[in-house]
Amino acid sequence: MNNKVEHTNDDKYLLALSKYNTDIKDEEVKKEVAKLIKEKTAENNTKDVKAFLFNCIDLTSLTPTDNDESILSMVEKVNQFSDTYPELKNVAAMCVYPNFTSIVKNSLEVEDVNIACVSAGFPSSQTFIEVKIAETAMAIMEGADEVDVVISVGKFLNGDYETLCDELEEIKDLAENKGRHVKVILETGALQSAENIKKASILAMYSGADFIKTSTGKEKISATPEAAYVMCQAIKEYYEETGNKVGFKPAGGLSTPEDAIIYYTIVKEILGTEWLTNKLFRLGTSRLANLLLSDIKEKEINFF
Repeated sequence: MNNKVEHTNDDKYLLALSKYNTDIKDEEVKKEVAKLIKEKTAENNTKDVKAFLFNCIDLTSLTPTDNDESILSMVEKVNQFSDTYPELKNVAAMCVYPNFTSIVKNSLEVEDVNIACVSAGFPSSQTFIEVKIAETAMAIMEGADEVDVVISVGKFLNGDYETLCDELEEIKDLAENKGRHVKVILETGALQSAENIKKASILAMYSGADFIKTSTGKEKISATPEAAYVMCQAIKEYYEETGNKVGFKPAGGLSTPEDAIIYYTIVKEILGTEWLTNKLFRLGTSRLANLLLSDIKEKEINFF
């Protein structure tokens, strides 16, 4: 990628990137992913794995038609879940727009489900850093345990790593001071290449991301196994270099249990069983919960 803008502190970020293998080719990644899926996915297609995957869901509602009643209805379903299915663990979190955070906070009755919200100019990240900070601070004040924020993709593609990382570090400092986690969305479908996905993953982790996440679900291309493969390789290398464990979250386009099993398989094979916990692995979806439940119970279920 050609840097189009000169920045005084570029050396700092180029040095960080130089510690990792970013010279990767899309076709090679595609072949490796196809091989992994073919050889390893079938063994993970079990009820136990599906129950685990259900417990990794960030149950998400991020539509223009969201309203107080629709969000409250989703919360009530989460509240009722343990009574209806006592043998299963609940979803990991509920993910909403910031203005609905207080509704979730005031109506959520279960202790093992986190409140996540998107902030910082989601989904485009095209706004002032002051607005990003203010929105994140308000979301945390309203009760968010986790914030999902998007990198400044345009800054990244233009080679402005300094601004991108400075923004993420400001958001991270704010969240960390309040004991909250930050999930950084790369919007992999807009990054154009596996090499860029690897670089963006490293820069996000370098800037303090607790999780790196594929997509907003608002772009034409959302999560793909190839993007997941590259991101998990980056997480592995970052852990080996720093000792810091960063979580992984595919989101957008997770339509079937088979999709979820593919991402589970990639995490298991690249990062190992240490990452097979909802503290380090999440699935961002609004559709998958009922489908996983239906597979586990072997009948059609429309609980959520």
